[in-house]
Amino acid sequence: MGAQDGEGVSGVTRTARGANRGTRRGVLLAAAVLLASGCDSGPSLETQDKVTAPPGDSKHLVVGSAGFTESDLLAQMYALLLDKAGYDTEILSVANRELYEPALESGQIDVVPEYAATFADWLNAKVNGADAKPVGSPDLDATMKALRKLAAPRGLTVLDPGRAVDQNAFAVTAAYARKHHLKSLTDLGKSGLKVRLAAGDECVQRPYCEPGLKKVYGIDITGVDPKGVGTTQAKKAVQSGQDQMVLTTTTDATLDEFGLVLLTDDKNLQNADYIVPVVNRSRAGSKGVSRALARLNTVLTTKDLADLNRQVDSWRRLPEDVAKKYLETKNLL
Repeated sequence: MGAQDGEGVSGVTRTARGANRGTRRGVLLAAAVLLASGCDSGPSLETQDKVTAPPGDSKHLVVGSAGFTESDLLAQMYALLLDKAGYDTEILSVANRELYEPALESGQIDVVPEYAATFADWLNAKVNGADAKPVGSPDLDATMKALRKLAAPRGLTVLDPGRAVDQNAFAVTAAYARKHHLKSLTDLGKSGLKVRLAAGDECVQRPYCEPGLKKVYGIDITGVDPKGVGTTQAKKAVQSGQDQMVLTTTTDATLDEFGLVLLTDDKNLQNADYIVPVVNRSRAGSKGVSRALARLNTVLTTKDLADLNRQVDSWRRLPEDVAKKYLETKNLL
């Protein structure tokens, strides 16, 4: 799910749990080690040796977060479920995949929430070069097969995806949708309406954005207004009528505040960015870890995740409190 990827190399923060739950401290040593490991483009000899080792079951596990709201929430839920299963956990927030993925390989991070198609394409580019043909697709089974094939040689195990998915999505105002009888992107294409799209500037080239909207749905995109993906500025442009549609995500928590509604991607233009836990096999590849995290799979939905994001982003609640309350209401704690 590229829209919310961290941009900088800042913010390596540990959150201790168990006896020291709730305390936060910056760890300069961890930052230095992670920065160093981020320069590595391939698996180390140590990692290669661990690929053939039995799946590990370390009782102290570091859960990684990419530093944005949704990742923080997922990391908190993972940690709470692992605590419940008898593990001692702490959370390490690293706002950059270029840093936390090598740390996951080396065992500095043991488990991290990821997005299937995005992570598959990221690993593919890391292994085969930036120009490699994408392996992520709208087909979840094919995406998971490609992702696991890429992850395994790096000492990583990709656990089963759940029901929640955070894909790129397109929204219009509710009034616009009512006026033109729009529920899906197919409806918009058939309407013949001219559409100015608020999105990132890369939208003009990405197959899931302007080219795909034209090719797959026949939507008449007259231009891309480069205001970013799901930004307040982009949503306000659509709210005011300056633009007709905005590129955002399926778990955007603030659409209601701008009077916006999503149009269904009924022809599956977007890739299968289902949420998947990825673990370091030699430290957290056990059935105990898998069972603990799998408890979330049948419960957490895309709608649930959007609501949890809203509680943090709009209601200013702490991710740990929101995550704990959610798991309690689902009888998982």
